[in-house]
Amino acid sequence: MTPTENKISIHNLIEKRWSPRAFSDTTVEQEQLETLFEAARWAPSAMNEQPWRFIYATKEDAEAYERLLSCLVEANQVWAKNAPVLFLSVAKTTYDFNGNANKHAWHDVGMATANLVLQATELDLHVHLMGGFSADTAREVLGIPEGFEPVSMGAVGYVGDPETLPEQLKTRELAPRQRKPLSQIAFNGNWEQK
Repeated sequence: MTPTENKISIHNLIEKRWSPRAFSDTTVEQEQLETLFEAARWAPSAMNEQPWRFIYATKEDAEAYERLLSCLVEANQVWAKNAPVLFLSVAKTTYDFNGNANKHAWHDVGMATANLVLQATELDLHVHLMGGFSADTAREVLGIPEGFEPVSMGAVGYVGDPETLPEQLKTRELAPRQRKPLSQIAFNGNWEQK
């Protein structure tokens, strides 16, 4: 498999962003974590609701870390357990000003998470986002109240040695990055799928 060719210049943070599975055991400093969440805080949102919340834990707090790790499906636990930081993003599902459903909350949490990921890239950290987790377990073990929905989980850290991964994951780790052609995702004027 050949890597996707990048024919159009994009910002180096976007191009450099990568989701590894092999993480080193190097600690992510508290100041760096605060910078990631500060970047998330500045994301745009519908009606400026800022519906994102994040629950995170570092390996230094083993009990909190294990609670987050227990939310992941087993296939993700295999490699994510080596990341020095785990987090869960959560969406507040209603608007503060009128109590109505916020149909854009998950989108806005995604915007905040994208800011977090790009800030991590700037700090030479990497984030691997995961949909493979149990929202029910997260609600239970993390005490998430009504009106809030778990969205995704992430592992944060420095890139580690792919040799530490099981063979199937190592193969995926070393595979070239792939992206769909622009013509399949951006349509001028109306829906055109070829």
